[in-house]
Amino acid sequence: MDARPGDSRRRAAVVLAWIAAAAALLPQALRAPERLRVGSGILGSESAAVEEALEHRLASPFATTALLVATGVPSPDRPEGRALLETAVTELRSVRGVRQTLSYLDHADPLLVGPGGTIVVLGLDPGVERVDRLVPSLREATARLETRLRPRAPGAALRLTGAGPINYDIWRTSADDAAHAERRTLPLTLVLLLIAFGAAGAALLPVVSGALAVSLSLGVVSLLALRLPLAILVLNVVSMLGLALGIDYALLSVSRFRESRAAGETPAEAARTAARQAGATIALSGLPVAIGFLALLLVPLDELRAAAIGGLVVTFVSVLLATTLLPALLGWLGRWLEAGRLGRRDSEAERARYRRWAGVVVARPRLVLALALPPLLWLAAQGLRLNPAEPQGSWLPAATESARAEDDLEAMGRRGVLYACRVLVSLPDETQVLSVEGWQASRKLAQALAADPRVAAVRSLRSLLGERATGDAAEELSAVALVPAFAKRSFLAEEGDAFLLEVVPRETLDARARIALVRDLRRLDAAALAGLPGVRLAVGGLSAFGADYEAAGEGRLGGVIAAVVLATLGALFVGFRSLLVPIKAVLLNLLSVGAAFGALVVVFQDGHGARLVGLEGATGGVFSIVPALVFCAVFGLSMDYEVFLVARVREERRAGRDEGAAIVEGVAHTGPVITNAAAVMIAVFASFMLGGFVVMKMLGFALAVAVLLDATLIRLAIGPALLRLAGRYNWWPGA
Repeated sequence: MDARPGDSRRRAAVVLAWIAAAAALLPQALRAPERLRVGSGILGSESAAVEEALEHRLASPFATTALLVATGVPSPDRPEGRALLETAVTELRSVRGVRQTLSYLDHADPLLVGPGGTIVVLGLDPGVERVDRLVPSLREATARLETRLRPRAPGAALRLTGAGPINYDIWRTSADDAAHAERRTLPLTLVLLLIAFGAAGAALLPVVSGALAVSLSLGVVSLLALRLPLAILVLNVVSMLGLALGIDYALLSVSRFRESRAAGETPAEAARTAARQAGATIALSGLPVAIGFLALLLVPLDELRAAAIGGLVVTFVSVLLATTLLPALLGWLGRWLEAGRLGRRDSEAERARYRRWAGVVVARPRLVLALALPPLLWLAAQGLRLNPAEPQGSWLPAATESARAEDDLEAMGRRGVLYACRVLVSLPDETQVLSVEGWQASRKLAQALAADPRVAAVRSLRSLLGERATGDAAEELSAVALVPAFAKRSFLAEEGDAFLLEVVPRETLDARARIALVRDLRRLDAAALAGLPGVRLAVGGLSAFGADYEAAGEGRLGGVIAAVVLATLGALFVGFRSLLVPIKAVLLNLLSVGAAFGALVVVFQDGHGARLVGLEGATGGVFSIVPALVFCAVFGLSMDYEVFLVARVREERRAGRDEGAAIVEGVAHTGPVITNAAAVMIAVFASFMLGGFVVMKMLGFALAVAVLLDATLIRLAIGPALLRLAGRYNWWPGA
C-alpha cells in the first residue's frame, strides 16, 4: 500500500505523460537519418565562398562535381575504348541530377586517362536535390551501365567518388555503425547488469531507460533537423551518450531504491528516497555534461554544433527519465523488481569489500597517491603531443565505393584530380579576363602556380585551347570562341571579371601536404605574380575544405576548456557549498581528459596497438573535432562519478560520521555503483570502436579509456585520498 494516497495518481500522470511523449517522438526518430545533413559546413570559410561563387558567379555546370572512375576498359585513344566511353557518357547525361559531363571525348586531357582506366567528371545540379541524396540513383545508373559494358569489357568496373559520394558513404556508415553498436551493446549491457543486480527485473529497467533515452532524443533531434542544419555525427553522439547516460543514471536510481528497500522501506517510500537522493545527484551530475556540450557551440563547425545540440538533448532526456519516469515505475514495480533472481546476491558483502579498500586509502592516502598518480601523469604527458590533423592515408571504410574509387585513381596515377584546388581569381575593376591585359595576367598566374614542384598540372580556359595556345594573346583570345560554351562557363565568370584555375597536386602529396599547398596558395601575392595590381584569389575544393576544417578548430580548444572549467566550478560550488571540492573535481577531470588524450596519441597517432582497434597502422594525427568532443564528453561523464562519490560522503558526514568514516562509507555505497556503471559505459563506448567510421573509433576509444581510468584509479583511489588529506577543509565555507 502506498504511504501517501496521492502517490499512485502522480505516478500514473507521469507515466501517461511519457507514453504521450513516446507516441509523438518515436515515429520522428525513425526519420532522423534522412533529415540529418551529410557533410560538414564551416561558417564563413573560404572554401564555401568559392563553391558559392562557382555556382552563382560563374554559373558553372561543374560547380558541384562527382568523379566516375572507370577501370578495366580500353583507352579512349583506341576505337573500342572511345565507343565504350561514348556509351557511358550518353547514359550518364540522362541520369536525374546530372547537368553536364566532361570526359576525354570533350578534351584530350591526359589527366582524364590513366593505365587501365578513364575518368568522367559529372557536373551535378544541387537544385534538383541535395547532392548526397543524388548518389543512390547515380550508383544505380552506373551499376546498370557496368552491366551493359561487361560484354565488351569483361573487367569493367565503374565507381563514384568526390565530395557528394564521400559524404553519402559517411552518412551510410554512420547510420549503420550506430544501429550495429546499439544491437551489440544492449545484450551485453543486460548481461553486465544481471551480474551487477542478480535479478532480471532490476537489470532490465536500466536497459529500457537507455533505449528510451536514445529513441526519444533522436525524435527531438529529428524535429530540430527540420529547422536546423544538423550534421550526421549527431546520430552517433546521441546513440553513444544516450545508452551510456540513460543506463548510468537508471543504475544509480535502481541501486538507491534497492538499498532503501533492504533497509525496510516500502516500495513507495523507497521510490521517494531514490527520487530525492539519487535524483538530486543525477541532476547535479548532468549539469557538467550539459555545460561541456554547451561549450562546443563556441566552435564554428557544423559537426561540433550538431554534436553539442545532440549532447544537450540526450543529457536532458536522460536526466528527466531518471528523475521522473524511473521513480514512478519503481514505486509501482516494488517487489517485482527482484523477479528473475539468478541467485542470492550479498550486497552487504560487496560493500564490505569496498569498505576494506576505502579503509586502506584513508589510512595511507600519501602512499595511494604515490602509486596511482605516476601512470596517469605519464599518460597525460603523452597527450601534450596530440596532433589535431587529418590522419594519414584513407580514413573512409575500405569497403565503401568512394574509398575503392580513390584506390582506383591511385592505381591510375590520377588521385590528384580528386583533390584539385579550385583557385578563383578576381580581377580589378574595369579589367576583363578576355581582354589582352586580363588574358596575360591569367597566363602568368597559371604559369607561376604550375612552377610549384608540388603541382602536377594547372587546368584553365587557356589549357582547353590545346595546340591553339601559341603564347600570342591576340591569337589565343580569338581561339577562345571555338571552346564549347559549357567548358567556357566552367572557367569564366558570366561578368567576365573572374576566372578559375584548377591546380592538380602531385600524386606523392598526402593529406597534410595538400593542406599545406592550399595554405601556401592562399598566402601568394596574386597581384605580383599576375603582374596586375588588384588581382585577388581564393581557394576551394576538397583539400581547401580540409584546411578550413582544421583552421576552424585551431586555437578554440583553449576557450572551450576555460568555459567548461569555469562554468563547472560555479555549478559545483552552488551544489556543494564548498570551494575545495569543485577545485579538486575539476583538476581530477582534467587529469582524466589528459590521460584520454595520451591514450589517443599512443594508440592512434603513434600506432602502438592500432591493429587491435581495426587500423593498419599509425594515423599520425587525430581528427581536429575529436579533442573538443573528447574533452567535453569526458569532462562531463567523469564528473558523474565525482558527484556520486562526494554527494554520498557529504550525506554520511551529515548523518554524524567523522571525516574518515564518511569517506569509507561513501566509497562502500557508491563503489559498486561506479564500477557497474563504468562497466556499462565501457561496453557502450567500446562497441563504437568496432565500426568503420574512424572518427567514432577515436571517440569511442578515448571515452572507454577515460571511464576505465576514472572509475578505478581516480575515483576509488586518488579522489578518496585527496578527500582524506583535506579533511574538514573539503566543506569550507559550507557545513
